[in-house]
Amino acid sequence: MPVVNSAGRLVLAAAVGAGLLVGGCAEPPRPPAAAVRPPAPAAGPPRPTPAQIPGLGPATRSRIPSGSSQAVVVTGDGPDSPQSTVVLYERDPAAGWRAVSQSWPAHNALRGWSAHHRAGDLRSPIGVYTLSDAGGRLPDPGTRMPYDQTEYFNMPGTGFLGEPLEGSFDYVVAIDYNRVPGNTPLDKRRPLGDDAGGGVWIHVDHGGPTKACVSMDEEDLRQLLVALDPARAPVIVMGDAGTLGR
Repeated sequence: MPVVNSAGRLVLAAAVGAGLLVGGCAEPPRPPAAAVRPPAPAAGPPRPTPAQIPGLGPATRSRIPSGSSQAVVVTGDGPDSPQSTVVLYERDPAAGWRAVSQSWPAHNALRGWSAHHRAGDLRSPIGVYTLSDAGGRLPDPGTRMPYDQTEYFNMPGTGFLGEPLEGSFDYVVAIDYNRVPGNTPLDKRRPLGDDAGGGVWIHVDHGGPTKACVSMDEEDLRQLLVALDPARAPVIVMGDAGTLGR
């Protein structure tokens, strides 16, 4: 048996230690600092959902064109009521819709509303329609819409309650229901045919129900005319509250 002296044991120990380092049994080197991933940043607060127009359900909202950022909302008290309210809304790309007017009282047709308006049914058409043209017997109040001033905007006679109709067309905004946009509200062309009715306007209130139009106080309508901006592609959303809420 070989004999190892003390000097030999020191040499052997040194050799074993060197072998451990070379053989990989020592602690592995740490990865470079660049290889360590930084912690993920904390999630910020969720973005608020853009505001919607109160009282409008998903079916009605879906009919408002994506390019429209101005909406005149006419809400009828009931399907057979001639009473309604009008509010002007504008849409901000981030914040959504907001009211930019007070709630204006208004009248609609004598028998209320219809989703299938016909000439002479004494109901206002339910739907979402563009607003393209205005006019009236009085001078342009400062609207940015095309405005046709002429004495042909006159309405003699009396309404359903015996109220005088004179002055009802001092200011009007044509609702693009069964008409050719880009023309005076007096244009009588009816793309859907005469049986579907036509000549549906927003006009000055005469103190009673209309045949199919929406009527507002003269000063309220003047404010609306001044506010309407063709660059915002304005629309009117009109109908009874129950239908609009769908």
